[in-house]
Amino acid sequence: MRHILIIGMGGIGRYVAGALQSQATRVRLSILVRSQYVREVKASVEADVQVVDQFEKLTDIPELAVECAGHGAVAEFGEACLTSGADFLVTSVGALTDAQLLKRLERASRTHIGKVLIPSGALAGIDALAAARLGGLERVRYTSRKLPLAWVGTPAEKVCDLGALTTSTEFYTGNAGDAARLFPQNANVAATIALAGLGFDRTEVSLNADPGAPGNVHIVEAEGGFGRLRVEIENKPLDENPKTSTLAALSVLRAIHNRIGAIQI
Repeated sequence: MRHILIIGMGGIGRYVAGALQSQATRVRLSILVRSQYVREVKASVEADVQVVDQFEKLTDIPELAVECAGHGAVAEFGEACLTSGADFLVTSVGALTDAQLLKRLERASRTHIGKVLIPSGALAGIDALAAARLGGLERVRYTSRKLPLAWVGTPAEKVCDLGALTTSTEFYTGNAGDAARLFPQNANVAATIALAGLGFDRTEVSLNADPGAPGNVHIVEAEGGFGRLRVEIENKPLDENPKTSTLAALSVLRAIHNRIGAIQI
């Protein structure tokens, strides 16, 4: 049995845990949550799933820890997982805009067995973008269009009246680093694109609230020595959280299957 730890039981964590329990996978699942949620989570999962509130309480070290708990969890648990020998899969990729945190995780990975893994998330074409970087990228631009509801509780509310919009409205234009810091629940994809391509400062970002959006729309455009790339994807929001795309949760499942399977793709 392959030991997988899920950190956090928000929308993505619940989706992944449920899928792993329902699928015929040779996975032994553990879950790490805050102490006040331990009893609730225990009641919602199978009896053989270990639920703890500290990494140190696990009966043994997992081979893969999957962070599904937000930016703070990357800083809180990343180094402990890596130095224990576990790989650390980051869903809150925007946390890596913190240069010092990124350096600490890289150092922990270099000096121990664990690797930092980044899923493709809600995007398509990340593999092509990362490959194109090796041949020289000149420009990368990311455009996001989501329903106004997805931007409630973010700085977008200070720029426009989300409830009154009748047309697509751009409320942020800038680089990926600032986008991921300002919109941590919405723009993790901007950080993923930056890490795969030109970096946080050189990746252009446009964020838009669009009452006519068919879902969470992501457009990646790139130019360089390889040629030109344009990928557009329309994602359905995750039922539990409209700020998150269903494909983001599915990409975590894919990363887990790649980690434990005989063939990676």
